[in-house]
Amino acid sequence: MTRALGFCAAIVSAVAIPALMDVPIAQAGTVVLAPHRAVYDLKLLRTPGKRQIESVRGRILYDFSGSPCEGYILQFRQVSELDSGEGKVALSDLRANTWEEGDAKSFRFNSTNYLNEKAVESADGNANRDGQGVTVKLAKPDAKTLNLSPNTVFPTEHMRRIIEAAQAGKTILEFPVYDGSENGQKVFDTLTVIGRPIPPDEKKPTDAAAGMAELANMTRWPVTISYFDRTTPGGEQTPVYAIGFEMFENGISRALNLDYGDFVVGGEMKELELKETKACN
Repeated sequence: MTRALGFCAAIVSAVAIPALMDVPIAQAGTVVLAPHRAVYDLKLLRTPGKRQIESVRGRILYDFSGSPCEGYILQFRQVSELDSGEGKVALSDLRANTWEEGDAKSFRFNSTNYLNEKAVESADGNANRDGQGVTVKLAKPDAKTLNLSPNTVFPTEHMRRIIEAAQAGKTILEFPVYDGSENGQKVFDTLTVIGRPIPPDEKKPTDAAAGMAELANMTRWPVTISYFDRTTPGGEQTPVYAIGFEMFENGISRALNLDYGDFVVGGEMKELELKETKACN
């Protein structure tokens, strides 16, 4: 369970958005993302695949801060214990730190994934966008330079795009996303499906978002992001994994659903702390 940076099932009637290469990167300030710290408890929901899984439990810490003028910082940790029966228990611990420039031109990342307390995967590097495309320079696991297409987006920019699309009544987004995961050498094609908006007075949250005055009058949307491996040959593809959640218009997400194919894990928001938003000078 090395993947979870990011926040599928029902397909809704859709209106496609033009490819990103035909649309300029969103200007900082179009969407106001709320600095916050959220904790999600994980548990196994179902096992639709052939892999035998008896239980999954764990926790996600999502600590997001920053602003368009100083950039956005994410401190992320996901600890998961997977029990496949007969005493076979695997403990995964993913730790990641990223910084993304407010105008989405620069992105820095550092992550390590531990399996049973042993580091099995790591990445450290930075990515920069110019008129020609996106250039990634890796320091770990090996020094390497990658050249990505100009329509590639970084994680925070991707979230802003989803919120803008939801507010505009759009239901489908398709972007290649680079987040520095998988040893920093992976770009995923993504399909985002945005469901019908949920008004503030409908299906009121019962988790840590309940009773938060700052969220009480906000619309939210059910969102599913499917991630596809770009190296897979043509034809109908199956997602490598998918992430579902309810997204508030300030970027806070609740009711996580992490679909790894063989098993699906739910994430209930247990803690939510809103941080002070710093105004740009």
